[in-house]
Amino acid sequence: MRRHFLSERASPKDIAAVVDRLCGLHAQVMSSVDLALCARIEGLHPDAVADALWRKRTLVKMWAMRTTLHVLPASNLGSWISGLSIWRPGGWPFKYPLAVPVAAYIDKALRNKTLTRPELGAAVTKLGATPEMVEGMLGSWGGYLQHASFFGYLCFANSDARDTRFTHPATWLSKPLVKIDGDAAFDFMTTRYLAAYGPATARDLGHWWGINQTNAKRRLAALGEAATEISIEGETFWMLTRDLPELSATKPAKLVRLLPAFDQWIICASRRVPALLDPKFRQQIYRLQGWVSPVLLINGKMSGTWKHERKGRTLSVEISPFEKLPHWTRPHIAEETERLAAFLGGDLKLCIHG
Repeated sequence: MRRHFLSERASPKDIAAVVDRLCGLHAQVMSSVDLALCARIEGLHPDAVADALWRKRTLVKMWAMRTTLHVLPASNLGSWISGLSIWRPGGWPFKYPLAVPVAAYIDKALRNKTLTRPELGAAVTKLGATPEMVEGMLGSWGGYLQHASFFGYLCFANSDARDTRFTHPATWLSKPLVKIDGDAAFDFMTTRYLAAYGPATARDLGHWWGINQTNAKRRLAALGEAATEISIEGETFWMLTRDLPELSATKPAKLVRLLPAFDQWIICASRRVPALLDPKFRQQIYRLQGWVSPVLLINGKMSGTWKHERKGRTLSVEISPFEKLPHWTRPHIAEETERLAAFLGGDLKLCIHG
C-alpha cells in the first residue's frame, strides 16, 4: 500500500511519478483513471488528468499491456514500448500477419498529423494499404491500431465527444522515443512489475503483461540475483531482492481506501491469495465480460464493493461490505467518501449496507 501511495498519499505535482510507479493506469474507463489517482494523491484537481494528458503531455494514452488502453508516463515511454513490442497476446505476430505492414503505413501517416480513424484509413490507403488492412483498422476492435500502438507509432490525441483522434508519439511529445533492446526491455518490464506488485507469481506477471506463464517464468529467472523466490503459505512468489529488508520491516497499518473499477491494485493483484481477497467473493470483483468492480480496501484486503451516483447536487455513495465491518473502519469510510464527494463535487449521501 505504501508503494501504491495508498498509505501516504502523493502531491498533485507527482501525478506522472504515481502513474510511473504503478506501471501505468488501466484506462478502458477514463473516469477510473481520475478516481485511481484521487485515491493516491492529496488535493488532486478534477481536471488534473486531462491537463497532464492533453496540455502538459506528461502522460500518454495508448494501447499497452493485455491489449488494453492505458495511461503511461511520457518520460520513459520508449522503454515501455520496447517491452510491449516484443511479445503479443494471441501468438503475436502470427495471429495478425498484416499488423506489421499496417503499422509501417500508420507510422508514416501519423507523423506531424492528428487524424480521426476514418481520416487515418484514407491516409494509409493513399500510402498503399489494402482494403483488408484498412478494414482491420476501422473495425470496432481496431486490432491493427493496437499493434501500431505497441510499436510506438500511435497514441491518442485530444478528442471531442464525437471523434477520437490519433497521432504519432514522436509528434505528440516533440521528441524521439528512447528505446531499449532485447533482454534489457524484458528486464525493464519484469523489474518494474515486481517493484510495484511483488511478491507475485509467474501467473500474475503473465496476466499483467499479456504473456504466457512459461515465458513469465523465463523472464523472472532471467533477473538472476536481482529477484528472489519466497514461499508464502506453501506457494512460490517472486520479488526484487532489494525489497526484502523493507518487506520484513513493514508493520501492519489500519487503512481504508475506496478504489475505483479497474484500479491497478485490483487488476494486478494475485487473485488466488486469500489475504488479498476471500475466494468466495472473487466473482463479485472480477465479473462477466471483463468488468472489474470498485473495491472497499481494508488493510490491503478487498473487503467489499461500492458505487456512486449523482442526482442533482447529491452524490450518493453505497458501500456493500462482504462481511461485518470492524467498528474502527466506519469513521475511515466516512472520511474516504467525503474526499470522494469533494473531488467529484456534490453533497454526500452515504449508505453502508450490512
